[in-house]
Amino acid sequence: MRQTIIDLQASRIRDVANAGLGRSDVLAFWFGESDEVSPDFVRQAAIDSLNNGETFYAHNLGLPSLREAIASEMQSRHAANIGVERIAVTSGGVNALMLAMQAIVNPGDEVVVVTPVWPNLTAQPVILGAQLKTVCLEPHQGRWTLPMEKLLQAVTSRTKLLVVNSPNNPTGWTLTQAEQQTLLAHCRHTGTWLLADEVYENLYYLPSNNRCAPSFLDIAAPDERLVVAHSFSKSFLMTGWRLGWLVMPVSMTEHMGKLIEYNTSCASVFVQRAGEAAMVHANEVVPRVVSHMRTCRDRLFNELAQIPRLELAVPDGGMYAFFSISGHADDVHTAKRLVAEAGLGLAPGSAFAPEAQGWLRWCFASQDPDRLSEGARRLRQWLGKL
Repeated sequence: MRQTIIDLQASRIRDVANAGLGRSDVLAFWFGESDEVSPDFVRQAAIDSLNNGETFYAHNLGLPSLREAIASEMQSRHAANIGVERIAVTSGGVNALMLAMQAIVNPGDEVVVVTPVWPNLTAQPVILGAQLKTVCLEPHQGRWTLPMEKLLQAVTSRTKLLVVNSPNNPTGWTLTQAEQQTLLAHCRHTGTWLLADEVYENLYYLPSNNRCAPSFLDIAAPDERLVVAHSFSKSFLMTGWRLGWLVMPVSMTEHMGKLIEYNTSCASVFVQRAGEAAMVHANEVVPRVVSHMRTCRDRLFNELAQIPRLELAVPDGGMYAFFSISGHADDVHTAKRLVAEAGLGLAPGSAFAPEAQGWLRWCFASQDPDRLSEGARRLRQWLGKL
């Protein structure tokens, strides 16, 4: 067994969740998924595919019809030159990110990641033998902001890859178009590849001409050293399906197909049919999901704002409230106590970066907003007893 794998830190989110899984009295908000099932038409498309006997291998890069649908959707969002020849279908967003890193990063290469961030994005470079550097967002009255000068100083000609997740999990921080322009220009200068995790781009709550968060695809040329990772999981309510995609330079696509062959061979056909159905109904399902997420966000933050000792700010994007409680610096201990004593399941902030020690993440993607209010009541009551 490789020592690198032995030394990997187990998920602190799972550590907390394991303390409460199976308990019917716990309100669980620790995982990054909605508790609403996938739409009927998505599930029916998969059923029809299985009934039609589509149980065989597909093209490494995905069904041509799905790739065309994805390209059309991305073109409509970003008015960019995104043809099918730039699209690869993957077995989930996490698979998309790992494939992109496998394609770019050699052992010993330097990779810079903006944190706090979903732990996979810092673990993947380490698994591949890269040298990891992190630049942490900085909190000001609960709102996390990018220290641009620190990041530009960290990304040099020695940096093979810069990884940025925006809208961000867990903080909700979202890059502005001006910040994206600055980062892209800097990466051009240093010769650094840029991997943009934009799986939350539809979950954006500020006014936008594109109906989504600013994207590097809005400003980058087709042949840039840019790879963008996406997923059906969040705005299509399809977390368990494990279906995602990559947008990349055309010169990379053929080689990505080879890499997919040696990882998963292909995404399951019936899952891809579900993805096709999601794309057909994108203009119906995505606005509804985003509107409901905004309602949930506003409900939860109105409740949390009334609780003393909390530091938090309303996020511009994503599906999480990220906050700290004065006097509770050990976030894992606090999260486990909340499970045991309040029946409330949250994720510890230190799972996303050491600098987020003492913070907690609350996924507000709930089909019933009343669950959020009840969770806030439990938190308020628990704090009142201390």
